[in-house]
Amino acid sequence: MNLHAIYHRPKSNYCYAYDKNTVHIRIRSAKGELTKVSLIYGDKYNWENTKTELDMNYICCDNLFDYYMLSINPHNNRLSYYFIVEKDFERYYYTEWGFFKSVEQKDLYLHFFNYPYINEVDIHSVPEWVKDAIFYQIFPERFFNGDKSNDPENITKWGSLPESHSFYGGDLKGIINKLDYLEELGINALYLTPIFHASTNHKYDTTDYMKIDPHFGDLDTVKELVSKCHKKGIRIILDAVFNHCGYYFEPFQDVLQKGEESIYYNWFHIKNTPIKTNPPNYHSFGFTPQMPKLNTENPEVMKYLLNVAAYWLKEVDIDGWRLDVANEVDHSFWREFRKVVKSIKKDAYIIGEIWHDSLPWLMGDQFDSIMNYPVTRACFEYFAYEKIDSKEFKEFINSTIIRNTTQVNEVMFNLLDSHDTSRFITRCGGDFRKLILAMIFQLTYIGVPCIYYGTEIGIKGGDDPDCRRTMEWDEKKWNKDLLKLYRSMIYLRKNHESLRRGSFKWINGISDIIGYIRKTEEEEIIILINNNDEDRKVNLNTGVKKIANLLDKNEIYSSDNNSSNIELTVNQRDFKIFITKY
Repeated sequence: MNLHAIYHRPKSNYCYAYDKNTVHIRIRSAKGELTKVSLIYGDKYNWENTKTELDMNYICCDNLFDYYMLSINPHNNRLSYYFIVEKDFERYYYTEWGFFKSVEQKDLYLHFFNYPYINEVDIHSVPEWVKDAIFYQIFPERFFNGDKSNDPENITKWGSLPESHSFYGGDLKGIINKLDYLEELGINALYLTPIFHASTNHKYDTTDYMKIDPHFGDLDTVKELVSKCHKKGIRIILDAVFNHCGYYFEPFQDVLQKGEESIYYNWFHIKNTPIKTNPPNYHSFGFTPQMPKLNTENPEVMKYLLNVAAYWLKEVDIDGWRLDVANEVDHSFWREFRKVVKSIKKDAYIIGEIWHDSLPWLMGDQFDSIMNYPVTRACFEYFAYEKIDSKEFKEFINSTIIRNTTQVNEVMFNLLDSHDTSRFITRCGGDFRKLILAMIFQLTYIGVPCIYYGTEIGIKGGDDPDCRRTMEWDEKKWNKDLLKLYRSMIYLRKNHESLRRGSFKWINGISDIIGYIRKTEEEEIIILINNNDEDRKVNLNTGVKKIANLLDKNEIYSSDNNSSNIELTVNQRDFKIFITKY
């Protein structure tokens, strides 16, 4: 038995409280090795009367490991436990102190893994509304020009290809004017990139955190936008840039003028004086002189930024924050940030921009979610580039699931493209079939889908700044078949709880395509996706006699004879979505 591969750790993604009565326990082993894993648990103060033994459920694998899981209700909110791992006739007790062939009963308490007590305040509670959300990301400068009176000077012609410093005149009034379009699409949540006063078109170089950029509107405009969104049942979150500010941020300008004499000198990470900008002798985002890094460990900076977060929640009634470059800000700041935000609006949604494994930020004291770029990457590799096969794709997805707790996976922010990536359709070489298959996965997978503006009508674009083209409002230039399918899939997700809140399980035994089930007690939906240039025959053992295509109820498949096996074909670069209870 490969004991080196077996792993578990309490108070982590391997053992965590899901709610005030439930703890999820996971364990890892070498792939394809163990024949049985058992969990023995109880209350250590009343072990003899509470001791319980259960077989653990195999849930998934990645390229190296198998994973097992159980959901249990601890006695008296206390939990002590150990594992028995077996490979054929080989058997070990796995404890906090390692592996043993046997453990004396009197010494067990010395060996327990422990989740000492479920304290409700420590449980990661995520906003329930997010589980039902379908987000739409807007880069305000490029969406629609609704008020030409606030246009920047020398704006670029709408529709022309962008350059790094192009301004087109998009604004908040433009978003207000297009809310009916978003409502018709089925969107019920918006994420706006920064809208606060800044010198660039992207606004990630904040000049004034308490003021709407005058090219976008003013306080009344953003209040009107939020109010009208809420009346349509659309939530809205804003982008906070707290890792760094803009070059023209007043405290930084004061430091440039006064050096060490400035009262704001310690608001930044300055290496030495006199201050230089080329190259900068102060810490900045990506060595960019125009974006000096804020010292969030400074109590004055922390107080200032927390007041900013509180102000927009209270004054405008936004529904959450997306946090730029979140991984470069200290954890202490984010813990205080969460306390402030949740004290004002308990169900506010907090998303961190982190592109890698983010468990330290996702244990309930900081963020609810991250922008799920690991899953984005898997979609790039499988659907767009075809660098990995269906087996590798599933293993990649499984590894992202195991990285996080269940409640985080339920509200993970899933995207195919954004203002920081080239458009997915461009990565597909213009093959809309590939984009559609990736979209089907995105809109039927666990977590929260976010559509980058224009993806639904086929807007293309390479790396920044090309991924920030203006929205196309000439309907003659839309890919209307793509738009129709987006609307249909959004409708399905909104009208089938299993696609939003159901369990997720891969279908085994089908080759070279991906298939999975989303399931609640009321319904079960089967998704099959064929990302190949050849048709694939599939034999499904559904447990029912008939299944119907959700997008075409006239397409019904029945099992042969008395079995529950249903044979069907998934065409090349195509998909099927079936419901088994209808």
